[in-house]
Amino acid sequence: MVPLSFAGEAFLALPEAALYWPARRALLVADLHFEKASWYARFGQFLPPHDSHATLDMIDALVARTGAQAVYSLGDSFHDSDGAARLDPQARDRLAALTGRLDWTWITGNHDIGVAAMPGGRRVAQAQVGGIWLRHEAQAGDPDPEISGHFHPKLRLSLRGRHVSRRCFVGSATKLILPALGALTGGLDAGHGEIRRAVGPGAAALVPVADRLLRFPLS
Repeated sequence: MVPLSFAGEAFLALPEAALYWPARRALLVADLHFEKASWYARFGQFLPPHDSHATLDMIDALVARTGAQAVYSLGDSFHDSDGAARLDPQARDRLAALTGRLDWTWITGNHDIGVAAMPGGRRVAQAQVGGIWLRHEAQAGDPDPEISGHFHPKLRLSLRGRHVSRRCFVGSATKLILPALGALTGGLDAGHGEIRRAVGPGAAALVPVADRLLRFPLS
């Protein structure tokens, strides 16, 4: 976990694509996309059907590692409106156990807006916590500090003839976009125009490594 300062608050950025807020004992995750593999299977594209369990494994490990008592899932928690209904019984029980013992907030994203009922926790369109807005998609014209997801940012570099791609945070003075945590989620280049427009001037890709936060300006 690497210190990350944003909007006057101290956070810890985790290389596993999550953010921990010690003052709130809260774990922030984005774009879990539960049941993405089963959605693709409907259309004849068969992926290993273990993505929901793999994502739950990551969340379990992050909660244990940080000691989080609250979780904010910043939208697109399910890949589609029927995703919650397709969870297998074991995954449903695991998720119910997590939402039952933690103060869990689901923020609605564009993929899961039609989900009839979330498995536990509470569901909101957005939330303001400690003066910071938590949303699924960044609102470019809003000057208030904001943490969001949606874009699945990845930093892509060429190093000594090798192409490297890594999940990253993208931040500016008032915007912070989280990488996607979901096991089967892809990514959009951190320097893409849509991300830069959402974040505004001073945007940088932020990559937590073992002992520091690497910053790559997106000019």
